[in-house]
Amino acid sequence: MLPMLPIAAATLAATTAMAAPRGFTVEDLVNMERVGSPAVSPDASRIVYTVRSTDMAKNRGHTELWMVDLRAAKPVPQRLTNHAASSSEPEWSAAGDAVYFLSSRSGSSQVWRVPAAGGEPVQVSSLPLDVESFRVSPTGDRVAMSLSVFRDCADLACTKDRQDAKARDKASGKLYDRLFVRHWDTWRDQRNNVLFSAPLDASGKLGAAPVSLSGTLDGDVPSKPFGDREEFRFSPDGKTIVFAARIAGKTEAWSTNFDLYTVPAAGGAAPRNLTADNPAWDTKGVFSPDGRTLAYLAMARPGFEADRYQVMLMDVATGAKRKLAADWDRSAGSLQWRADGKALVVDAEDLGQHRLFSIDVASGKVSALTDKGAVGAFDLRGDTLAYTQANLASGAQLFAMKLGGAPVQLTELNAERLADVRWGRYEQFSFKGANGDTVYGHVMQPWNAEPGKKYPVAFLVHGGPQGSFGNGWSYRWNPQVYAGAGYATVFIDFHGSTGYGQKFTDSISGDWGGKPLEDLKKGLDAAVKKFPWLDRGRSCALGASYGGYMMNWIAGNWNDGFRCLVNHDGVFDSRGMAYSTEEQWFTDWENGGPYFSVPDKHEKFNPVHHVNKWKTPMLVIQGDLDFRIPTAQALGTFTALQRKGIDSQLLVFPDENHWVLKPANSVQWHHTVVNWLDRYLKQ
Repeated sequence: MLPMLPIAAATLAATTAMAAPRGFTVEDLVNMERVGSPAVSPDASRIVYTVRSTDMAKNRGHTELWMVDLRAAKPVPQRLTNHAASSSEPEWSAAGDAVYFLSSRSGSSQVWRVPAAGGEPVQVSSLPLDVESFRVSPTGDRVAMSLSVFRDCADLACTKDRQDAKARDKASGKLYDRLFVRHWDTWRDQRNNVLFSAPLDASGKLGAAPVSLSGTLDGDVPSKPFGDREEFRFSPDGKTIVFAARIAGKTEAWSTNFDLYTVPAAGGAAPRNLTADNPAWDTKGVFSPDGRTLAYLAMARPGFEADRYQVMLMDVATGAKRKLAADWDRSAGSLQWRADGKALVVDAEDLGQHRLFSIDVASGKVSALTDKGAVGAFDLRGDTLAYTQANLASGAQLFAMKLGGAPVQLTELNAERLADVRWGRYEQFSFKGANGDTVYGHVMQPWNAEPGKKYPVAFLVHGGPQGSFGNGWSYRWNPQVYAGAGYATVFIDFHGSTGYGQKFTDSISGDWGGKPLEDLKKGLDAAVKKFPWLDRGRSCALGASYGGYMMNWIAGNWNDGFRCLVNHDGVFDSRGMAYSTEEQWFTDWENGGPYFSVPDKHEKFNPVHHVNKWKTPMLVIQGDLDFRIPTAQALGTFTALQRKGIDSQLLVFPDENHWVLKPANSVQWHHTVVNWLDRYLKQ
């Protein structure tokens, strides 16, 4: 018997018992409101956060700021902004009387300020370039901003003039003399994200032209493509900024050597490297409340992007460093100090969940603050902790708790919209996988499951490969969409997955087609034995990125396993991947070195060598802006299928990267995939 749904979903079901039940659809998924970016006011009395809605007519998301007052007997969220242009990245003023945020309502992305009591926002910055991200000093007198500029330009106007001139130039060629030439989904245009700062005047607007803080360094602050304002912070007295940067040079495409730097917030001095002794990744520095200690995250192995993030503490005065909770075998994601400086709050994946933990600074003792589910963003002021949390039957909601107390749910986003949805019931299970190790997975029933009946199976394989399909919510690979379409789902956290200790994560490197495939085979077999409603004879495997690679590997090495396969952005030829992917450190590490040095290691688990054994129908999907796994990989897969006469389809999105993000494309993606499953599993 599967367990009852998590409490939020159970409550929703109880309040809508009279509604005719139905399954969850992709249209439901793309139209859901999404909560994010909680920020607690300085006095811990209010929380401002973002809510993203979907504008299907414009085929994009739209974000506004909301606020909830914790002092109310029954806190009710109130909208703080309302404009055709989105508002994002909320941050409280030092006095707690206003909220700063980013918006393009003036025509470009600039910093704005809105009274916390409500009213018309005021534009803070009016720069010739977009503000990419920002932070306001704890003392309220300065703002730090990231701008994309040509580093040799003397001022911001120079960058704007060059961009305008390039737009007018009829020649379109791009000339390069080093990697990256393109990254994720964008061709390099020679600009860098540079950290600037500017004073705020008495009215809360910029009081002078911004000064460059990181422009002497050949690197991006924050990093591309996914870095954000967690990579730079003020000291408590507002006089210093710590930031993370990777020096580019000729080696940027195969280096993971990020360092932490400090610089005077007002400029006037070159950045000082605090972590030059570590050739691996150092990031997310956060000063203690008294400013004497810097907490940060550090990896130990250069070139490995999925190494464990160890929490480090540095004495600001002496530079002495020590590991905190060195024996805690989890990789921290973000960190914040408790107000008294005696503990840190961090998030980390943990056995299929994503939880918050408190780490005592003196002893290193780790205590869990949340239980099941997936915590997203969080913020801590005083003893008030605000965070977003989701699970397999609920998109993220906003929660708050007093440290040591019970959580309180503050939002009920999508309750009315999804009032008649019956969620697929789910359960975590474990089995003995490769090497006899304990491996975890999840199963989910269709929304309308009946006792005694069997249901076709969508077997989902996660990407990364150092990732996890756990008890969370996704807007791209969501088991509830398959449950709503009448499918049972099984998803396994095979060797290489995160949240089970670093040794387990390490075990996939150099073994892409070994232990993970064994785990998938044993996991599906264990699930079928434990849950008799799974119809093994009617099953299809689906995956993206590494999961897409695994579809190609399964096609040649488990070709009697499934009726069909779905391969999204998957590796087909390891050699082509090694010489065309942008982040070279990834293929280097996973295969023990660059291809030209160790070709045999790259070829050991190369799907291209097993095409003669392919016979399973496959749907191939590719984003043409995916520079991580370029389009040639999908074309190779589809060509092989067509040449062998195997039933196959190719779906290409010219305007998507490694992920399908546009609402209309997401709808098309899901309908194409479900139709493919229906074709083979419901006939």
